[in-house]
Amino acid sequence: MSIRIGNAPCSWGVEFPDDPRNPAWKTVLKECAGAGYKGIELGPVGFMPEDPSILSDALAEYELELIGGVVFRPFHDPGAWDNVLDGTHRTGKALVAHGAKHMVLIDSISPRRAPTAGRPDEAEQMDAAEWTAFRGRIAEAAKIGSEEYGLTVGMHAHAAGFIDFEPELERLLDEVDEKHLKICFDTGHHSYAGFDPVAFMERHIARISYMHFKDIDPKVKADVVANRTGFYDACGQGIFCNLGDGDVDFPKVRQILLDNGFEGWCTVEQDCDPTLDVSPIDDARANRGYLESIGFN
Repeated sequence: MSIRIGNAPCSWGVEFPDDPRNPAWKTVLKECAGAGYKGIELGPVGFMPEDPSILSDALAEYELELIGGVVFRPFHDPGAWDNVLDGTHRTGKALVAHGAKHMVLIDSISPRRAPTAGRPDEAEQMDAAEWTAFRGRIAEAAKIGSEEYGLTVGMHAHAAGFIDFEPELERLLDEVDEKHLKICFDTGHHSYAGFDPVAFMERHIARISYMHFKDIDPKVKADVVANRTGFYDACGQGIFCNLGDGDVDFPKVRQILLDNGFEGWCTVEQDCDPTLDVSPIDDARANRGYLESIGFN
């Protein structure tokens, strides 16, 4: 298997399953296929039908393969463990039903962290006891995904959560068994956090099981850091730009993947603010075209 390029519902502004601004799930499948992709992520569980027969028929209609799914839940909140488990099990069942392989864990946006996205020196840190419990919840979800559902589970660092900055991700990887937890590496969130995606990949490529391709507008990033802009406002200002228009060196990303024999899916994940006047399908086509221009087929 060579490197294959997919897309995700978040590129259509889908972050939560019940957001009234979401496009229809079939529209996302149709436009994803129309933009030249052969695979798509599940999106937040509940956005696409959880009845396997309904979703299977639609995936076949648009000649799409389900790649994986994201558990974007508040791992940082000890009172939300039932919510996290709900997302973990429902996502696991959906992925297994369609032969998808990748479960991605993301600590969702925290009000304690959203104001300092992109500014590691200012961000609030957990104390020792809070971190230990937090790490334990992530490890348990990873074990469920890997052992109960047979999936490859990757941790995804995300702006405005408590696994955001490179030292936090590396600490987690040191403390959780690699047989349960690998890395879903997001190029854009790593840049937004103020770190070098290429350098991280060079150090940790052996543990990267899955990629999310995202780019960051350097001018917007500089402005939001200088002005101490919070995460949501930064999204509204267009910090997540089309691939190739930002500061991520995708030719080098591609070369690292090739040099290390990476195989499987890399998924475009262009976080899109649904309140902005944008065309997701135009962006999806532009991103596909850019990746083809640098050698991704």
